[in-house]
Amino acid sequence: MKAFMNEDFLLTNETACTLFHSFAENMPIYDYHNHLDAKEIYEDKHYENLTQVWLGGDHYKWRAMRAYGIQEEKITGQAKPYEKYLAWVQTLENAMGNPLYHWSHLELQRYFGIQEPLTSRNCKEVWEICNKKLQEAEFSVQGLLKMQKVKVLCTTNDPAEDLFYHQKLREEGCEIQVLPTFRPDGAMDLCNPCYEEYLKQLEQLTGKAITSVETLVQALSERLDYFVEEGGCRISDHSLEERVYLPCTAEEAEAIFGKRGTHELIQEEVLKFKSFLLVKLGALYSKKNIAMQLHIGAMRNNSSRMLETLGVNKGFDSMDDISFAREISAFLNQLDKEDKLPKTILYCLNPKDYDMLAAVGANFQCAPYRGKIQFGPAWWFCDHRDGMEQQLRAVANQGLLSVFVGMLTDSRSFLSFPRHEYFRRILCNLVGTWVEEGEFPSDIQYLERFIKNICYNNIEKYLE
Repeated sequence: MKAFMNEDFLLTNETACTLFHSFAENMPIYDYHNHLDAKEIYEDKHYENLTQVWLGGDHYKWRAMRAYGIQEEKITGQAKPYEKYLAWVQTLENAMGNPLYHWSHLELQRYFGIQEPLTSRNCKEVWEICNKKLQEAEFSVQGLLKMQKVKVLCTTNDPAEDLFYHQKLREEGCEIQVLPTFRPDGAMDLCNPCYEEYLKQLEQLTGKAITSVETLVQALSERLDYFVEEGGCRISDHSLEERVYLPCTAEEAEAIFGKRGTHELIQEEVLKFKSFLLVKLGALYSKKNIAMQLHIGAMRNNSSRMLETLGVNKGFDSMDDISFAREISAFLNQLDKEDKLPKTILYCLNPKDYDMLAAVGANFQCAPYRGKIQFGPAWWFCDHRDGMEQQLRAVANQGLLSVFVGMLTDSRSFLSFPRHEYFRRILCNLVGTWVEEGEFPSDIQYLERFIKNICYNNIEKYLE
């Protein structure tokens, strides 16, 4: 029997151990999608206690705590930090099989050197050890990132943001590249009661009136230029929910835009408007060499009661079961037929869509790119061991795993980066098993390139 989460955790054969320890373990991290705060990175924030850095904003943990019957006061409420921590310990002890159990213990091991399982018996000691270390200089936000060899991270930013802290980090030569991601969902949301106010923000930033879809696209183009020139932006992001794409003419888009702020809009018109803007933006991304991420299939704010009580992003989202193969193919084809399709990373939240999405993306691969259209890593409700293995197999079955751009955190926590290690161990074990079972030759020089490329080199090349 192996010791608990030892050095060969998740590695089940000799080749897997060699691939991880010799090649993957010490590779740097390029985290190309997360929700971290550039201000906290610039200010090099120190967290006061383990609850702040571990539980603050982490809706993954909040969902588990609710499942264990913890009162909301000890999750997102006003309970004392230690009370919240104890509630999490109780939950974690009973989280066998949930990836949170492994993630949390990897975080305790990699940042704080705590090797034993966290339980109600040793929780006070762990609390004191971690809190003491958090006060040390190297446990600042930038220090935590350096511990995990984070070289580049891409935050998620609205076009109306000023990127002040991204600029300051660049100007002052921060060792870690902190790049903005262009996420214009707000510009597409005609049903948002604050939409007119949002347009005014864009007008103030660009100095131009937005009176039409054409002028809206011009304003977004200017903001994209700003993100590239001032922030070093290399990637964009969009959330596609319910429906993915419906063709829309310029005339239709202008008519729909004219209905904003009224009760005349119907669901089909909202989808058409979003689709029209997405095509226009996709062409801009292609022109400016910006990669496009499409996150497909989140079903948000399922509990209206808790939405009203706590607001958005509090752990009440889940996966949808929409069918969108023809729609995503039509969207990609709309851009591709005019040779305006940018490098694109496709994500789905429901594992039933893995092979479909990997296969659809393969229709639009083209030179000179290797893996121009990517089936992105297991996302959100799928980034557990089973989901990661299934995603890797889908990429290999439908395309080339060798050109895959690897893992990301999609996280709001500065302690989340051991998830890259979790992924790398799963990757090395899968490849190692193929080699051990005679499905692939034991060519160690090739395997070294293969593993290192997926861990880091491919995404660095992809976002050049």
